[in-house]
Parts: sequence; structure tokens; C-alpha cells
Amino acid sequence: MRLPRALAESAVAVWEREENDAPGEETPERYALRDGAAEPALIGLAITERGRWEGERVAVDLDLASAGTAVRAAQ
Repeated sequence: MRLPRALAESAVAVWEREENDAPGEETPERYALRDGAAEPALIGLAITERGRWEGERVAVDLDLASAGTAVRAAQ
């Protein structure tokens, strides 16, 4: 799959994000945020490990579910 640079950089940023929250009980809001970030973070990992930057796009092999998530994010 080829992704626009901005989308690819966003996915990598999600993957590299540090958790600064103090440990504690997970609220429904924190759970929703973490759940929504899971797939983009895995795409960021794939880009970090095996992405090939080609100008304003990055090419990366993704499984079918991750490719669907990337397409939805790009829309």
C-alpha cells in the first residue's frame, strides 16, 4: 500500500507516542482513545520497520485489516 507522507508521519507519531499519564484506573475515555489508536499505531510500526519512502508517499506491505484502516484514515 502507498500512503501520503502526512498520513504516514501521523501513524509513525502515534506509534512513537509516549504514555505520560500516571498509572491508575482506566476510564472509558482513556480506553476509547487507546482503542482508536491501536490500528494506526500498528501501521506506524510497519512503516518504521519496513516502509519505503518514495518522495511524498511511503510504500509498506500491510495485512488486509490494516490496509482497510489506512484507507479509512486517508478519506
